[in-house]
This record gives sequence, C-alpha cells and structure tokens, in this order.
Amino acid sequence: MSGHSHAKTVKHQKEATDAKRGKLFSKIAQQILIAAKEKGGDQNTNSALRMVIEKAKEYNMPKENIERAIKKGTGELAGESLESIIVEAYGPGGIAIIIEGIADNKNRALGEIKQTLSQYGGKIANEGSVRWMFDRKGCITLRITNKPKEELELMAIEAGAEDICWHENVLDIYTKPDELERTKKLLEEKGIKIESASLDWTAKEEISVDEKTKETCQKLFEDLDELDSVQEIYCNIKSREAG
Repeated sequence: MSGHSHAKTVKHQKEATDAKRGKLFSKIAQQILIAAKEKGGDQNTNSALRMVIEKAKEYNMPKENIERAIKKGTGELAGESLESIIVEAYGPGGIAIIIEGIADNKNRALGEIKQTLSQYGGKIANEGSVRWMFDRKGCITLRITNKPKEELELMAIEAGAEDICWHENVLDIYTKPDELERTKKLLEEKGIKIESASLDWTAKEEISVDEKTKETCQKLFEDLDELDSVQEIYCNIKSREAG
C-alpha cells in the first residue's frame, strides 16, 4: 500500500509516553464536539461520533468528559465555536503533507502551523496542490496476535480489505470509506481486536528520503502534533514494508 498516516506513529508514542493527558483529552473532546455538531449526538446513527467515542474509551477518557463534549456539540451545553480545517503543505525534502485540525480561531491556527513548518524548511501549499496526491481511505489497525500473518491477511481480504500494509508488528487494513464500519464489524465478529479505525489520507505514491531528512520530518511532525489545533498528520514518506 502506498501512503500512510504519520498520525498513527504519533498515537502509538503517545499511548506509551504522553504525560500530557489533558491535552490529549482536549483534542479528542474537540473531535467528539465536531462529530456531534455535524451529524447529531446519537452514536447509533452517527458513525463518525461512534468511532471517536471508541477512541476516547481506548485512552480511558472519563465518561463525563465524553458526554460533556457531545452536549456541547449538540448545543445542550454552551461550547466553543470550533471548525474543522485541512492544511496542505510541503515539508523537508519536498514531501507532501496533509494536516487535519480543529480550531476556534482558524487564522491563528494557520499562523502557528505555518511558523512550525517554516522552522523545518516547509511551507503551506495552495489548496488542491497536495490533496490530489492522496486518496481518502478507511484504515483499520491491528496489532499482531497469536494468529499467523497469512491468516490475518486472508481474514482482512475476506472482510472487504482493498489493500493491506505491514509495518513492524502492526497491520493496516485499507477499505473504501463507506466500507470501513462493515469491515471493522466483520473482523470483530471473527474475534480480531481492533486497535483503531479511522478515515485517513493515504498517498497514491510514496517517496524515499534519506535518514537525515526522515529524522527532520519526524521532529516536524512531533512539533506540529504539540499544537492544540492539529489533530492528524499524513505524509507520503516511504517507510513501511508492503503487504
């Protein structure tokens, strides 16, 4: 599979090392608020809300925090005026980047992202100049279990996977956006534990960069991830073993 979400690397690191749980909970609460605002507060009919609530539970986010964010999104409680943003950019070595965010002040958020990019020789790109290099895909992530790799791959394909990609002991399963929930449900019915499920931007073609550039990109991603407005980061660096 060409294309990957750097965000998943960031998430794995956070799960192990992030002491700033307040910031993490704040970002997830923003996602819940936006999902509830756009399609209502009932997770039985709002698949986007259901997925982000599952993520909140994975991080042990308190139930009351989840419920408060839903009520802010539906207007039952007063909340911030938030909006989703997508930033297209170029990074070190000419890599293509898509940054998804949620902001209460779009201009300030864009200014912070622009400043962070410039510190690493990157820049914000014109709308549409990067996005065409990516496809919107459903992505389901599994950790290695006691099942053989070949068996997991077969189960993924039978459940509707369009493509698969191994990186270390993690399997990413890619689906059409509208097949994400169905594939996830079929895998769970087979006893497969899902680590995460989300709609991602996956690069149509990956590019190779040298180790120094890769390290610089990693630092850039970490600094971007520290910004309150940044939710997800995607790039087209080749860094995974093909499935």
